[in-house]
Amino acid sequence: MALKGLKGSELTFHIALYALCAVIFVIILYPLYFIVIASFSDSTLVSTGKVLFFPKGTSLFGYKEIFQDSRVWTGYRNTLFYTLFGTLVNMLFTMPAAYVLSRKEFKARRPIMFLFVVTMFFNGGLIPTYLLMKDLHITNTFWVFILPFCVNIFYLIIARTFFETALPAELYEAAVMDGCSHFMYFAKVALPLSKALISVIGLYYLVGHWNDFFTGLIYIRDNNLQPLQIVLRDILLSNQVFQNGAGTGGGAASGGYAQRYADQIKYGVIIVSSLPILMLYPFLQKYFEKGVMIGSVKG
Repeated sequence: MALKGLKGSELTFHIALYALCAVIFVIILYPLYFIVIASFSDSTLVSTGKVLFFPKGTSLFGYKEIFQDSRVWTGYRNTLFYTLFGTLVNMLFTMPAAYVLSRKEFKARRPIMFLFVVTMFFNGGLIPTYLLMKDLHITNTFWVFILPFCVNIFYLIIARTFFETALPAELYEAAVMDGCSHFMYFAKVALPLSKALISVIGLYYLVGHWNDFFTGLIYIRDNNLQPLQIVLRDILLSNQVFQNGAGTGGGAASGGYAQRYADQIKYGVIIVSSLPILMLYPFLQKYFEKGVMIGSVKG
């Protein structure tokens, strides 16, 4: 055990540190746990504070209402496609660009990097961007989720810094002596040594695509192309209307009925939209921990 061999103030410090970490862990974890149990508990009991640690008045009505809507399955299909294909395109553009911009022998790398960085501070705004997408004929198509924002400049800078600092120049020199071109060195040496970087940046891109709400709201009118986030939003809005309508015109009993199931659907929507990403994190955790150390001082 980590506390063995510790005495006096040092032992007290470690116990206090573990206790503080446990409290922080509970503070972070409990809201997630509460949403899970509230999603299939009686919303009347939830709103009155009677559901704290265990579900009460268990009902799966909220999940039934969500999953019996065919739009949810269409949204899942679309979002999975946008997420996987979009992340693949993101990485195909970001990693080679970062490698090229990291090479000191590439003379134009600083002017090009400057142009990239400028886009982080200045953009044309929503209306010019929409008109551009319309002129490119990619509005109301799946390409609007993939092509316009295929490189995140912040992630590009992280990747470029990694290639500059984490891969020794002597490694490239040895590869050149063995007959490697830049393409071969990038594919067979740089990428295999960059698994942590690829995993972390890929995860960031993937989460960004999964949570992308604004693109579908602005550029997509075809319901068959809408991502899951827009579909869940429509379900929430329709249930909000049902809740308000029943509460004003249907009397107290129907108002309570509407509130009960509208809240269940609200919590269920949070679970449905978040669970796939939460399930993915544990498999990438070890790479994520390594990726956090990118750019740090090595001992």
